[in-house]
Amino acid sequence: MHRSVIPLAAGFPPASRERWRALVERTLEGAGVETLVSEGADGLRIEALYAADGAAAPVAFVPAPRGGGGWDIRAVIDHPDPAEATVRVAAELAGGARSLLVRLDPSARAGVAVGAAEGLERLLRPVRLEETAVALDAGFIGVTAGGWLAAAAKASPTAKLALHLDPLSAFAEMGASPGPIESHLIAAAGLAARLAEPYPEARFFLASGRVAHEAGGGQGWELALMAAAAVAYAKAMVRAGLAMPAAFGRITLGLAVDTDPLVSIAKLRAARILWARITGACGVEAPAVIEARSSARMLTSGDPWTNLVRLTAAGFAGAVGGADSLVLAAFTDALGLATPFARRLSRNTQLVLMEEAHLGRVADPVGGAWAFEALTRELAQAAWASFTAIEAAGGAVEALRSGLIAEEVAAGRSALAARVAAGEMKIVGVTDFAQAPDRTPEVESSTFAPVEAPSPRLPGPDSHCPALAPIRLEALAA
Repeated sequence: MHRSVIPLAAGFPPASRERWRALVERTLEGAGVETLVSEGADGLRIEALYAADGAAAPVAFVPAPRGGGGWDIRAVIDHPDPAEATVRVAAELAGGARSLLVRLDPSARAGVAVGAAEGLERLLRPVRLEETAVALDAGFIGVTAGGWLAAAAKASPTAKLALHLDPLSAFAEMGASPGPIESHLIAAAGLAARLAEPYPEARFFLASGRVAHEAGGGQGWELALMAAAAVAYAKAMVRAGLAMPAAFGRITLGLAVDTDPLVSIAKLRAARILWARITGACGVEAPAVIEARSSARMLTSGDPWTNLVRLTAAGFAGAVGGADSLVLAAFTDALGLATPFARRLSRNTQLVLMEEAHLGRVADPVGGAWAFEALTRELAQAAWASFTAIEAAGGAVEALRSGLIAEEVAAGRSALAARVAAGEMKIVGVTDFAQAPDRTPEVESSTFAPVEAPSPRLPGPDSHCPALAPIRLEALAA
């Protein structure tokens, strides 16, 4: 069949930077194009226009394989009542979630009140662990909970377990560890070594930089902490007896995505560059696996309905940036425990992005776009400089203990506060278009009592570091 080419640009004068500037300056009424240039986190300059003559060549970047199947929609299970949590497990999977993130908290304050292996097994009865990945979020009881999850899999070698052992994030957020933090790394690595053979598809550690983000830090230090944690966890597993390729192959990278898709997408792409450089230096070929979670600090309580737009933007960034798994919060999380309605909206937001916007059909949609390539390179360079500073200080543990990371995160938090105060960062529903919503969305409450829990304490003195306490941006505007 003969196909004619329709010259869409015929009849239009050729585009040029000069014509673009003239049109923009007319719109700005003489303010000047330079007023559109902004400074993002970590001092990165966000230009008003990127063009081929000023853009860096694409970096050595390997996108996440997609193959038209999209990403892993990961639903959060955090209702304190184990019976209700079990109902939600079944509902999330029936509603389109592909995997689960189970938050465990025997105190019943911030997760499912499970304190024994039997409780977790009952919780996961609706799940076929050979088909559905289950990730844990258990803080310092992660090693014990990881053993429970392995027991629930009943030694199935195809079980898709994600223990998400991450003692460094728990240490950084709390500012202390029950016993030496080094002992927690050793215990976690020991569990990984014991489970590596019976569960060849399991992933053991989550090397996350999100604790820096949630405390107000910039993208560069979030990426740097992620990279330093990955190195620390790989070293611990190698010392426990795993070969280096096996150690790196069992690590998942954790990052946050927020309302700035441009920077969030570049951050996820930069993470793959950092990972490739680290694994390449170790002589290892292991593809990066990234779990992106929506930023908690961006959510607001004053007009929570606006969070639906924030979460959609974050979901878009995670999908386009190449996240392998994506966790979107409920839009009411700043108010309290999410209802099934709020969880359904969170899940369906991803389904619409995947099935109707088709964001998962292209491996790297922004590849070759000058703005994204330039920001990816700049973020990777900034993060690498911060990562080498952490390693020079003795690694992730020592950089946390000495306050190096806390100082840099505090500087980022101060910069955020200054931008909010100056009106450069607008928060819809708080600093802009603030109004009481016509109807406040419902949240649930739970009076489920705490359960007896295994002690996370290990022998030896507690370790301490300046805490990276989480913030909310709306609080900076108060």
